[in-house]
Amino acid sequence: MIARYSRQKMADIWSAENRYRKWFDVEILACEAMVKLGKVPARAVKTIREKACIDAKRIDEIEKVTKHDVIAFLTSVTEVVGEDGRFLHMGMTSSDVLDTSYAVLLKEAADLLLDDIDQLSAILKKKALEHKNTLMIGRSHGIHAEPITFGLKMALWYQEMQRNRHRLVQARNSVSTGKISGAVGTFSFIDPYVEEYVCGKLGLQPAPVSSQIVQRDRHAEFFTMLAIIASSLDKFAQEIRLLQRTEVREAEEYFSPGQKGSSAMPHKRNPVLSENLSGLARLMRSYAIASLEDVALWHERDISHSSVERVIGPDATILLDFMLARFTGMIDKLVVYPEKMLSNLQMTHGVVFSQMVLLALVEKGTTREDAYAIVQRNAMKSWQEGTDFKELLIKDKEVAKYLKEKDLSRIFNVNNFLKNLDFIFKRVFGGGKRLRRN
Repeated sequence: MIARYSRQKMADIWSAENRYRKWFDVEILACEAMVKLGKVPARAVKTIREKACIDAKRIDEIEKVTKHDVIAFLTSVTEVVGEDGRFLHMGMTSSDVLDTSYAVLLKEAADLLLDDIDQLSAILKKKALEHKNTLMIGRSHGIHAEPITFGLKMALWYQEMQRNRHRLVQARNSVSTGKISGAVGTFSFIDPYVEEYVCGKLGLQPAPVSSQIVQRDRHAEFFTMLAIIASSLDKFAQEIRLLQRTEVREAEEYFSPGQKGSSAMPHKRNPVLSENLSGLARLMRSYAIASLEDVALWHERDISHSSVERVIGPDATILLDFMLARFTGMIDKLVVYPEKMLSNLQMTHGVVFSQMVLLALVEKGTTREDAYAIVQRNAMKSWQEGTDFKELLIKDKEVAKYLKEKDLSRIFNVNNFLKNLDFIFKRVFGGGKRLRRN
């Protein structure tokens, strides 16, 4: 991933030095296990640990000749360790090292992403509570529907991120799977104890059965989960973009002193952070597709997945880490305009109360079809003429048969839409009880 979208802590996980260090961890732990089995002398493991060093530059030099990265790594270590290096990689295949170490890297990356989600969730909860009663219009198809609050929108996003967190934990557990079972997974030349030992030390679960590799459905699950999280951020970012439109302007990204919106038009304040997130989400979804393509490999294994994973492993986790941090900062500094929200809510002259009027008429004895026709007739007139919806209803003789002016006054109260807001918030943030009806 390019430096522009990389945060150091996540990028460090995928550095060549850390990747080779994880390879070494697998190899040395396998040696330790074989000491316990009496197959490797303890002094050899001690010597390897003391003398071994990870020289990424030297590994790359050797790989230019061998055209094999694991062999280049083993050769580099043996050059430094000496004769005891012969005990490394006994009975193992390259994928034992690569897949097991890859699981460790993905697990470490997932842990950082979970921290990111927790930070974002904390900000969303804060905003939800802050704007719990900040009235705004809810929209369906982009058209005014009925009143909601901005806090309710934030609570919705918070709950979605909690689902994402749960999914990521599951995907993390699934991908935290190692294998040290030899060339085709049969443990022909290595004791199963070695796999149990190494995986246990690294915080992994051994694959119950494997071929030459850990099966890639696990990895597809992981990268698809990352794409789902990115798609959630895309959804949130699109909402900010829509709310920031000049004719709406209910919320907007913080515009810092000295910031420029356009090279040509000095007045512009563009939702560039949100647009950036929407673009990056497209890339994240492409990684998921690539991971799904990796599931179907020839027989016990081919290497068509290898090149893919060299890219998507670092890039997907680094990019999502960046996206989560960017969105967290954006929401934390989001500028909200409650007055504009209220103004926009009122601009349709009260037609948003149409369902409430419809239900009131039905309760008074009209058929639903007749009630709908009455309410729609007046609502359409209000839309077309810009006339107050309530006043039209007061003057409507058919409405007057069932609803008095005082009835309509009770109906045209925005608080009617919010009477269960506390229940929703308790259910989302804790303390709520499910309603039971006898």
